[in-house]
Amino acid sequence: MPAFIIADVTVTDAAQMALYREWSTKAMQEHGAEVLVRGGEFEVLEGPWTPSRLVVLKFPDRAAARRFYESETYQHAKSLRENAGVMRMIVVDGV
Repeated sequence: MPAFIIADVTVTDAAQMALYREWSTKAMQEHGAEVLVRGGEFEVLEGPWTPSRLVVLKFPDRAAARRFYESETYQHAKSLRENAGVMRMIVVDGV
């Protein structure tokens, strides 16, 4: 069953976030993430949700998504993101 990582990112330091994106992209490539959404224009259809920047990644299963998240490369990316914004991230099973 596929799994998806969905992230809602608020950027407060664009230069620092660019370093994070560089390393997170490396981690995505290492772990075979399929990038479905990364930024892009959106329109809220219902509810009080006001995302800043959305990212949706597809993995073969939840274990693969966890390997990506827990990888040395992504953890390095995560450390570069410190004080560069607010990250809200979930992993969810697909159908």
